[in-house]
Amino acid sequence: MNVLENLKYTKDHEWIRVEGDVAIIGITDFAQHELGDIVFVEVETEGETLDAEEIFGSIEAVKTVSDLFMPLDGEVLEFNSQLESNPDLINKDPYGEGWIIKVKISNLDDVKELMLAADYKAHIGA
Repeated sequence: MNVLENLKYTKDHEWIRVEGDVAIIGITDFAQHELGDIVFVEVETEGETLDAEEIFGSIEAVKTVSDLFMPLDGEVLEFNSQLESNPDLINKDPYGEGWIIKVKISNLDDVKELMLAADYKAHIGA
């Protein structure tokens, strides 16, 4: 499984790339592999401010439907509209074109609570 060193991670298998006070969020290579072929992504929280651990959307694969959880407090700024017609971008490029949302981070200190790549690798047993 591909785990990038420059990202932060959650126990819920989401990755976070911080650019200033904005977090770009997606699901990890491990998560997309476990889910299988992704057929639909739903995010109806654009424009809403959510707390960490709140559900911001869902992802549907051939095998199952999974909730997507906010990794930190913030306002959902943007949903990756490419996923509406190409949800399989998450399977093909989970850390690039397959990003899911952008969030304005409420408190940058929250980023320190997220897992480093080594911690995430231990979490998934890699």
